[in-house]
Formats: sequence, structure tokens, C-alpha cells
Amino acid sequence: MARDNTTRRSKILSSLAEKLEVIDGTGAYKTDIADSISPRMLFWDEVDQFPAVHMSAGMETRQYYGGGNKWRFLNVTIRVYVNGEDPIEELELVLEDIETVLDANSTLGYEEDSGTDKNVVQITLISIDTDEGALAPLGVGEMVLEMRY
Repeated sequence: MARDNTTRRSKILSSLAEKLEVIDGTGAYKTDIADSISPRMLFWDEVDQFPAVHMSAGMETRQYYGGGNKWRFLNVTIRVYVNGEDPIEELELVLEDIETVLDANSTLGYEEDSGTDKNVVQITLISIDTDEGALAPLGVGEMVLEMRY
């Protein structure tokens, strides 16, 4: 039996990672990250393939309404690692590709442990940040999202 008060953090991250796999350098996508996406955060010394995209679930909050209704809000951090001649340009291209996928999947579907299909009803992009070339030829960018489900 599914519990009403459990978080869906790992299911949402896995679903998001699956959606990002379409970024393969073809069509509208300018980068190829299809084989370098992880639904968990890795440390720099664990990154051996560039570009790399890693995610982590952060703070989660609830808003409670009458009749047992509530919204859950999950902060997700997407971190992008690149290694190249112009890391700032590479980061911008990867981040643009990720935003393109987010725009196309604003009601991200995920499956609960019970097998029930559910949706994130809104993805809000809170911030985008990069190291601005401070680590060249390496580069790191970060995108923070809020997912309402």
C-alpha cells in the first residue's frame, strides 16, 4: 500500500535523467550528454567523461490545504561539468539544451513505487550559474529548479 506522506525525490530525479538523454547533439540539440547523465551528484574526482551532468535533490517543502490536500516542492540542482578550450561557451550550450528539455517536459511524469503514474505539475527554473572560466580548461555550471508535485 502506498503511503501519502512519502517523498518522490529519487523517482523524479530518475525521470528527469531519462528525459535529458535526448540531448545527443542532433536536431535542436547542440551538445551530446546522452551517455553522461547521473541522477546523483558526483565529486570532481569521480567525473571521467565530459561533458557530464549530475543531479541532486535538495530541500523539500510542503504547503497544506484543507481536506488533506497538499503540494510538495522539491529543489533540484543540476550540475554540469565540461573540459575544453572554451568552457564558458560549452557550459552555455549544455545549459541551453537542458532548458530546452525542461520546457518540453514541464509536466514531468514519474512512476510511484505502487506503479501509479504521477506528474510534476510545474518546473520553475530558479537560477543558472557558472564558474565564469575560473577553472579553465575545466568548467562547472549549475541550474537550480523547483518542482511542484
